Amino acid sequence: MLSIGEVARASGLSVSALRFYDSAGVLVPAEVDAVNGYRRYDYSQLRAARLIAGLRRVGMPVAEIAEAVREGNPAVRLRLDEHRRRLEDGLADAKRELLRIHALLDLEENLMTRISLPASALAAALDAVRFAAGADPALPMLQCVLADVTDGVLTLVATDRFRMAVATAAAEVEGPPIRSVLPLAFVDELRPRLTGGRAVLDLAPDSVRAEPASLEVKPLDLDYPDHRRLLDGLAGPSRRVTVDTEALRETVAASPVATREHEGRTYEAVTLTLDDTDIVVNREFLLQALDAGNAGQLVLELDGPIKPLAVRVPGDDSRYSILMPVRN
Repeated sequence: MLSIGEVARASGLSVSALRFYDSAGVLVPAEVDAVNGYRRYDYSQLRAARLIAGLRRVGMPVAEIAEAVREGNPAVRLRLDEHRRRLEDGLADAKRELLRIHALLDLEENLMTRISLPASALAAALDAVRFAAGADPALPMLQCVLADVTDGVLTLVATDRFRMAVATAAAEVEGPPIRSVLPLAFVDELRPRLTGGRAVLDLAPDSVRAEPASLEVKPLDLDYPDHRRLLDGLAGPSRRVTVDTEALRETVAASPVATREHEGRTYEAVTLTLDDTDIVVNREFLLQALDAGNAGQLVLELDGPIKPLAVRVPGDDSRYSILMPVRN
């Protein structure tokens, strides 16, 4: 017979551990002295003690250790394989979490915000706003697309003063809210590369990096117009008309046009009649808004002949266009 101290030295378990496994019913001594309470173990129990010590070192739960001791060799090997797979899965999860924490620390140290979303979603958002970006060299602050990240949502905005396009996309966001003004050259180079998988944008005050496109650019240091103020003023339009997109396109193509000039630029204007209200808009701008809507039906919202015209996809608030009316 072996004393508890001898079993401890031979197995690698501490005396307190042996007492614990006794109370847990995992390794019960062969006999216990009724007078002094000394525990004594049979030589055959030494193998079980060594097995327990090994399983304990690899972190197997006590309940599974007890079952392994009872079941014997074949079952022990199966439990070892199961536990190894569990440890490997846990290690992989831990590695991913550590990488995420490192990335988060990097973002905080560099005042950077990282957004991740399907490349198709980013491509659709860019397509919904790109047409409305300014082209006037005298207004460089409008030759761009605003990326506004807040509350886990990416909002893209483009405007040339006469129209505005807005598109939103849900994204995984790490870092603080940020507004970044993206040059059109960067937008136009990025868009063809968004062919699948996920897109990642790292936005910082002095840089914007896009993956998997591996593009990097310095954001424009511009005071971009406050698009929210205009949008707030459009709440609750009094008229909302659902139209067939192709039918409206044919109507616009067949409508008489009036040549207008503004700030040295000549364009064609057409008159739309919505619920007995006429509104005059830039013909080219309207057709581009219909194309950007990319839907069989669109909703036109109007709150009077001198208020902006909103073009939306029915049931989709994630993207829409706003056209300023042409004034006589």
